[in-house]
Amino acid sequence: MAADPTRARILQLIQAAPERGMLVGKLAETLALRQPTVSHHMAALHDEGLVVRERDGRRVWYSIHPDQQERVAALVGAAPTAAVEPDWDRVIDDLADRYRGVFNRETIARYVTDSHDLLEQQGVTHLLASRTAAFASTRLDDIARSSADVDTVPSVLFVCVQNAGRSQLAAGILRQLAGDRVIVRTAGSAPAAEVRPTIVTALDEIGVSVGAEFPKPLTDGAVKSADVVVTMGCGDACPVYPGRRYLDWDLDDPVDQPLATVRRIRDDIDNRVRHLLVELFTQPSPI
Repeated sequence: MAADPTRARILQLIQAAPERGMLVGKLAETLALRQPTVSHHMAALHDEGLVVRERDGRRVWYSIHPDQQERVAALVGAAPTAAVEPDWDRVIDDLADRYRGVFNRETIARYVTDSHDLLEQQGVTHLLASRTAAFASTRLDDIARSSADVDTVPSVLFVCVQNAGRSQLAAGILRQLAGDRVIVRTAGSAPAAEVRPTIVTALDEIGVSVGAEFPKPLTDGAVKSADVVVTMGCGDACPVYPGRRYLDWDLDDPVDQPLATVRRIRDDIDNRVRHLLVELFTQPSPI
């Protein structure tokens, strides 16, 4: 059941959600899938007894069945026993439906293929399909934003080496503080396969969930669509384009550091992010 990469990712997202669980709409948005597709997977997971439903008016919340917590943890904590080739046509069809009238299917297919190739280099395996869809969707959103005549929502890109530590801390904190007022992106010059567990723990301690975030490769499109680019120890890997504001935060690397050190780095980043958020809405846009 959870060998299906989409269902495995759904279970992971529900695991990481607040106590009440998640809505199908939010899962669909996070995974860049259509709601009927997610509903189909949710029905299968419910029939298997892995999730429970809680109705709230017209909305339905899904959470992990209390008696299945250990089973789900075992299922999604390990790669599938057999390789399953994702249905890439379905991934492309889902994105084509989402971007109808904005991008043609050929453009979407090209970005799906390129996103797949980039993520595969990081060693991503059982989550490759859902992450490819999410990464391609983010890149398409950035292109659409870059070509828009007016965009009043500022965009911030955090870049570090592995996109598994400092940039994820900064992004998680800014999302929590700013909500929909700021578009937040992350990338790495040499991205890892997963966000580091100590980073997840350090954010969870201050009420910030990593959710479905994962390390992503640095692309020109991400930089071009950002109003502010914050680099953290990635050297000259980040391309420079006119009209963007560039900041270089000199921060210790949390790789292989104890949780106490990660907390100190987190608190330093928290302070910097709060100052940046104030500046975003008190200074003219760099573009």
